[in-house]
Amino acid sequence: MRILCILALAILSVLEISPIPITPILLIYVVLFRPLWFYELVVKIYNKN
Repeated sequence: MRILCILALAILSVLEISPIPITPILLIYVVLFRPLWFYELVVKIYNKN
C-alpha cells in the first residue's frame, strides 16, 4: 500500500510539470464528491491494526 501511494505521488509530481494543474483538480473532486476510494485509503493509512 505504501509503495502504491508513493508511486501515485510520483506520477502526480511528473504530471504537474505540464501546464494543466492536476493536483488542485483532483483535490476539488475529492472535496466535492467524497469518493469511496479516498475514504478507504484514509482508513488504511490510519488503521491502528
